[in-house]
Amino acid sequence: MNNNHRKIFIHRIIDGKQSESSTNRSTPGSPWQRWLFFLALIPLFIGAMLLGMVFFSIFFALIVIVAGAIGVRFWWLRRKLQKSGKFEEKERSIDIEDAEIIETKTKKSEYK
Repeated sequence: MNNNHRKIFIHRIIDGKQSESSTNRSTPGSPWQRWLFFLALIPLFIGAMLLGMVFFSIFFALIVIVAGAIGVRFWWLRRKLQKSGKFEEKERSIDIEDAEIIETKTKKSEYK
């Protein structure tokens, strides 16, 4: 009996939603109205794309400015160190005139 009551209740809910949706349902517009709606969306889409490009270009310009500032800072520090003599770009080469090769032998353990 409890199961029958549940079926009736679910059936009433389904019927109630169908009757409400059929009375409140709007009829779809004509094809001309749909085409006009889509044609009206084109300028909105173009405007959104332009706005996105503007924000991207602003963001990209900020990245370029920050990268340039960091590059100038490193260049300035390198120049300052070169003037003080603490930093040399060229590596000094050392000529070895006399060298002795020493060989060392190690015993390998037999237990591996």
